[in-house]
Amino acid sequence: MTFKEILNIELYSKGDFAITVYNIFLILVVVLITLIALKIIRRFFKRFINRQEAERRSYWSIYLILRYVVWVIIVVFLLESSGLKVSVLLASITALLVGVGFGIQQLFSDIASGIVLLVERNLQINDVIQLQDGTVGRVIHIGLRTSRLKTRDDIILVVPNSNFVNDKIINWSHMDYNTRFSVDVGVAYGSDTKLVTQILLDCAAKNNNVSLSPKPFVRFKNFGDSALEFQVFFWVRESFWVENTKSEIRYAIDDEFRKNGVQIPFPQRDIHIKSTVEHAK
Repeated sequence: MTFKEILNIELYSKGDFAITVYNIFLILVVVLITLIALKIIRRFFKRFINRQEAERRSYWSIYLILRYVVWVIIVVFLLESSGLKVSVLLASITALLVGVGFGIQQLFSDIASGIVLLVERNLQINDVIQLQDGTVGRVIHIGLRTSRLKTRDDIILVVPNSNFVNDKIINWSHMDYNTRFSVDVGVAYGSDTKLVTQILLDCAAKNNNVSLSPKPFVRFKNFGDSALEFQVFFWVRESFWVENTKSEIRYAIDDEFRKNGVQIPFPQRDIHIKSTVEHAK
């Protein structure tokens, strides 16, 4: 048996459609060449795109769009080469989708949202975002249907792409290089407000994660029910770990308050008890 005869062996046939050894061989070769080509293209993007922050994050989105387009073309080509009419297949899939109806509506919504994300690039790899429920995470992967976030607790969160398009999210990476945060604290009535202000400024400025410019500042927020309320504002370069920075500043404030005799009061409530004595006539 010659090599040509081996390639023409039919593995499956039904009507005008037949799968031969040649078809399998062609599929394997084309898929292998496509994988190698995409790997080379990916290296090209990594090597030749400018290393500025915005382009470094956006190259991955461009590569994903290109990869999906290439795979769609390859799949159509393989189907046509196998003797399967793509137009007939699409008509059958359309009829099936109409029959399934609302059951896969969310699936298509997620896929459409994934395409929007890749085209508009409002969400990119390494962006730090805050979801509507308050969860903060760093984007580590953007897929066609879902994307993955790594939270501050090192948990991988899989989020449908429709959430990023339909919900309100905060993208900390779209802000300035420095992002402003604050720590609230209350001190007892009668405390030296000037001393409290200086302590708060010093504790924020001495933290290694706090930016030197703009400088931290303090705001006398309010006369509270049980305390004088202050806020110390500061800017950080790495917003993803800002909760750790806030914790360090709170530790420093507590230490300095103890050293300088500044007290953080407990909430106090005054209870008045009335007694009524009923005199019998």
